[in-house]
Amino acid sequence: MSAAPAPLPPLEPGARRLATVALSLATFMNVLDTTIANVSLPNIAGDLGVSPTQGTWVITSFGVANAIAVPLTGWLSQRVGQVRLFVASVVLFVLASLLCGLAGSLEMLIAARVLQGAVAGPMIPLSQALLLQAYPREKSGMALAMWSMTTLVAPVMGPILGGWLSDNLSWPWIFYINVPVGIGAAWMSWQLLKHRETPTRKLPIDKVGLALLVIWVGALQILLDKGKELDWFQSAEIVALAVVTVVGFALFVVWELTEEHPVVDLSLFARPNFLFGVIALATAYGVFFGNVVVLPLWLQQYMGYTATWAGLVTAPIGILALLLSPAVGKILPRTDPRRLATVAFLVFALVSFMRAGFSTDIAPGSIVVPQLIQGIAMACFFIPLVSITLSGLPMERVPSASGVSNFVRITCGAFGASLMTTLWERRAALHHEQLAAQVSVYNPIAGDTLNQLQAQGIDLTRGLGILERQVNVQAFSLAANDVFWLSGCLFLLLLVSVWLTHPTHSRPAATGDAAH
Repeated sequence: MSAAPAPLPPLEPGARRLATVALSLATFMNVLDTTIANVSLPNIAGDLGVSPTQGTWVITSFGVANAIAVPLTGWLSQRVGQVRLFVASVVLFVLASLLCGLAGSLEMLIAARVLQGAVAGPMIPLSQALLLQAYPREKSGMALAMWSMTTLVAPVMGPILGGWLSDNLSWPWIFYINVPVGIGAAWMSWQLLKHRETPTRKLPIDKVGLALLVIWVGALQILLDKGKELDWFQSAEIVALAVVTVVGFALFVVWELTEEHPVVDLSLFARPNFLFGVIALATAYGVFFGNVVVLPLWLQQYMGYTATWAGLVTAPIGILALLLSPAVGKILPRTDPRRLATVAFLVFALVSFMRAGFSTDIAPGSIVVPQLIQGIAMACFFIPLVSITLSGLPMERVPSASGVSNFVRITCGAFGASLMTTLWERRAALHHEQLAAQVSVYNPIAGDTLNQLQAQGIDLTRGLGILERQVNVQAFSLAANDVFWLSGCLFLLLLVSVWLTHPTHSRPAATGDAAH
């Protein structure tokens, strides 16, 4: 076996700052595109003359292609080189974004979104790896802080920016804005990093592993995206997708563990810090992302908020995250990352329990307060857990480790969104049934309300319709409280996985394969 390559020296401070901006811009653009199209779906579907259900394939197609590409990062970077792969991914992402904006039919848009999702896969893991290489060891916490700030803010900004662009310009602009940003990020990255290319190896292509990865990940993503719409396992299509996912995943794991040159390095999970770090990071992100989806839906559908106002009251989540992330990056090398992660999980739980007390007459300011506090958790969440996950790994294995961990995180995010929204709707149905049983002309409160409505000239049928709407609002509000309460309990349970990791340094090893 050949000796591990000598570590690259860190960049000079000026070049390091510019590289941070370039890599962060590319990451921000990438993460933004995972959520920016969600609020624009009605505009896209109407403009292309398709149903909203068909329009959801704009989201699904990107997610499937992205989920397949992310874990391939380590293998691709060994064949192509980290810098070349990153810059090529950004350039192709810009091209795919342009094609998305120019699409004149749903089929063209979906094809462009598949390309966009596929080429986006290596960008996030490689931006993480290239940033760590650009910083000296003692400043690695700051590198992770800079990287995490973009991944934290972009999902929150996506719906706000997407809604504004769709309302004030047109939906293609949610894709066109990537063009200048991507060109700038690609040019800066190449100029600053082209002399820092990593060694390449002509590894054989694991065709069986790649095929199995495409099959089970594709089936899983479609299952998660379409499950709620098709009533989950009441649908034969969902059952078939679940069978393909389970069988495909089992075959994939067996094959990759016995293949000499696997397309995904599953041996990383033999390292306790990687295993438990990924469990803590990905599961908590799934719970967090499920809440990110449910809260704006509740505000817009049942509390009368516009998309813009729902975005504004949820946006403060990024304020303290942005302010505190650099401080967390500075203190990380001098403290146990598990303590910082513990703070994150405790604050996440506190915020969830605060939201579990929301009612239908809550003021916007009372919604903003938990959002602000959650910024503390976000600053202490990504940076320490990514540090734990990558600890002790030689630099040449970081792209692969980052790719696998981000793949699990993204997949758990999709799980969280699907499961939390399904739980929300099912709990709402239960609360609706219980509340509706109380609404009748024999109930004094309901009877008085109907009498007041009739006194205003509203007939009995319309009056009952108004009461039904009020019952619906209350049912979904109570269901949202249930979701938030469960989320708080899950965050507390996940503390166990954090403390199953070993105390560690905050940076991957320079060369060689460390023990932990």
